[in-house]
Amino acid sequence: MAARVICLSRALSAGADEVAALVGQELGFRCVDEEIIARAAERQNLDPEEVANAERRKSFLARLFEDVALGAGMAGYGSGYVTDPGVMPPRSERLRSLIREAIVETAEQGNVVIVAHAASYALGGRDDVLRVLVTGSPHIRAKRLADAGTHTHDAAAEEIRQSDAARADYLKRFYEVDRESPEHYDISISTDALTPAQAAAAIVSFARSLRA
Repeated sequence: MAARVICLSRALSAGADEVAALVGQELGFRCVDEEIIARAAERQNLDPEEVANAERRKSFLARLFEDVALGAGMAGYGSGYVTDPGVMPPRSERLRSLIREAIVETAEQGNVVIVAHAASYALGGRDDVLRVLVTGSPHIRAKRLADAGTHTHDAAAEEIRQSDAARADYLKRFYEVDRESPEHYDISISTDALTPAQAAAAIVSFARSLRA
């Protein structure tokens, strides 16, 4: 079946956003990323930032406070803080469900490049989906961050490490994936030696062969 949806998973500083834009432009597909968050939030009149937070890696204490607040409440905790049941956010599992539903709804429209949000896993059972991973070695990605002038070399390496850990945590929490593998994707591309344009050309070529 023709590929109507391209799910593009990304590692930080692998150039995936540029790759996705080029793929969408060449195929005439729209690209969505934060639109997934907005669509999920719209379903229950939530703040998009609140929905996005369900995807972010949380510390043990942050999770503990959330569980307490959403469970028995925090009355008497600290200096007399009492949560208002009317403003307590939905449990994170509900937010995760909203994100998955938004991914499926977006895919149903077809002709789209969905960036991030582990869409390859959410849509893994569909035969009209091309699952792509754009990645690179940690030291090359860290060098790119450092070369951009926003990080020292050590800070860039730590940023990459934390981002990769957050990706692993996300996949574990959302899809019970213990270890991400190239076998989870139809195409796995390293941009260590490829430019975004070259990576995009490879994806477009593969997608067109499926659409022929």
